[in-house]
Amino acid sequence: MLADWSVMSGTEIIERPEVKDKEADTGSEFFHYVDKNKMVESAVFGVFVEALCGEKFPVTEASKPGCPVCPRCKEIYDSFHDE
Repeated sequence: MLADWSVMSGTEIIERPEVKDKEADTGSEFFHYVDKNKMVESAVFGVFVEALCGEKFPVTEASKPGCPVCPRCKEIYDSFHDE
């Protein structure tokens, strides 16, 4: 049995879509609100944390200095204190 890729013929070039490599990323563009106990766990064990806005990521490095706070995280956080 032939593999699916072996039935292609010719010299067709298939371009790879632009993919942002998380390993090479220089950090988040925003500061996110995350449970600090989960941050420590993520930094030590490499598990993903979930910010208030729903974004999931491992805590591997600090955000870039001067980054703004994630607008969605801030909105959710502020809604807790309005009550």
